[in-house]
Amino acid sequence: MISVALVVMVVFLFLRNLRATFIPSIVVPLSIVGTFGVMYLFHYSLDNLSLMALTISTGFVVDDAIVVIENIMRHIESGMTPMEATLLGAKEIGFTVVTISLSLIAVFIPILMMGGIVGRLFHEFAVTLSAAILVSLVVSLTTSPMLCARLLHSEKEEKHGVIYRWSGQAFNEMNNGYARSLQFVLRHRRITLVSLILTMMLNVYLFKIVPKGFFPQQDTGRIGGGVVARLGVSSLQVNDALYSAFGQSIISTITAR
Repeated sequence: MISVALVVMVVFLFLRNLRATFIPSIVVPLSIVGTFGVMYLFHYSLDNLSLMALTISTGFVVDDAIVVIENIMRHIESGMTPMEATLLGAKEIGFTVVTISLSLIAVFIPILMMGGIVGRLFHEFAVTLSAAILVSLVVSLTTSPMLCARLLHSEKEEKHGVIYRWSGQAFNEMNNGYARSLQFVLRHRRITLVSLILTMMLNVYLFKIVPKGFFPQQDTGRIGGGVVARLGVSSLQVNDALYSAFGQSIISTITAR
């Protein structure tokens, strides 16, 4: 719930339109709830792995809705009616949405095919996240266009306040800055290519030196130990030996256990 609320807030920050923000606020929870049906069919439960997948999928499922809304809104601003803009915009962007969703799912195929304990741990994570993306694909091509046709209209008909105009100027400055950086990259293609090659070489080097392991090491603040004594030694004699070696604090912990 917290992740969905944060995503909707960010969408509203950039879209700056309550009607447009209402669509992702419906599509994202609907996609997550639809994933529960797939989890039920696979006999999955809501545990740490599935909840982590649902939390991560919140950022993925909103992408398709935003792409659809932006394309439909572009046609509405050009003078088309909401219904015409929805039909044309959804038709134009449908293949792109399918491609994006399938590309995201393809990333998790290696996790699905992993073996051993790690594979069993993350199999549920990969399936849940892939199911959420597939449900989002269907919702973005059906529910999102329907809501756009009913709720969206040209912003030229609305009167905006100072905050809207100020944020619009800020976004325009950001776009202009990106345009200047893009022009620099296009004018200096050799420098850009050399930077790309150096970055790839640096990534290879970092991949070699980064520590690797099953789980990250962490300090739990505990000391574990075991005692093996000869036959016939009583527990009192063992406690006396441990006390002389380690102190009373460790003896109290062992006795409590």
